[in-house]
Amino acid sequence: MPSEPAGTRFAERVFHGVGEDGAREEIVIWIERRQGALWAVGRAIDPKNRSVKAPRADDYIFEGYELGDALEAANNALSDDLEVSAEDGVEERVKRFNEEELLKPLERWFFGHSPS
Repeated sequence: MPSEPAGTRFAERVFHGVGEDGAREEIVIWIERRQGALWAVGRAIDPKNRSVKAPRADDYIFEGYELGDALEAANNALSDDLEVSAEDGVEERVKRFNEEELLKPLERWFFGHSPS
């Protein structure tokens, strides 16, 4: 889905689930900003165990111009994964993504500074 290499991550959530083999897995969902005013949302399972650390094209679940749409895609993925994890016996409280946490780093990034 992405049209260019990965952008700058502005927000990220890390939580846990249970894989098909019954092993505990780490789930990462993030929102990044790309050149051309694009927002992208990615989701990866156990990214630390990959030989190549960069996100793959199939990790992306959303790409678009509207911040609200990116937030909706990220929060829907987060809610779905947390629900499945809870059904598998792994209950974690994870904060939803919100506009405020993206606007502050966006302003820094826009003026040529690191978003964090």
